[in-house]
Amino acid sequence: MNQDTAIEAFSALAQTSRLAIYRMLVNVGPDGLTATAISKRIGVVPSTLSGHLAELKRAGLLTATRHSREIHYAANLGVMNSLLSFMLADCCGGQVENCSEILTLLSPSAA
Repeated sequence: MNQDTAIEAFSALAQTSRLAIYRMLVNVGPDGLTATAISKRIGVVPSTLSGHLAELKRAGLLTATRHSREIHYAANLGVMNSLLSFMLADCCGGQVENCSEILTLLSPSAA
């Protein structure tokens, strides 16, 4: 990931409804939800929701898969992993002890 891509992802998440949508889809898992289900859960009208979903998708944070007449949206965890890796690439200037809280969260045993 490069700086411009990271800025685009952060920009997409820097809005209350979009952040709520993304966090909800992370929680739901890889099957995602339809736009209708997202609208009901978040309480955003469909016409507004479509713009939010488009912004998140444009930033690569969401995937969209058509199932019959419905589109299922899911969090693209690969992009979030890349974003986190980009942010932590130079973590603490090599002073790993300063990053202990972050490393604890990222370790497999923390799950």
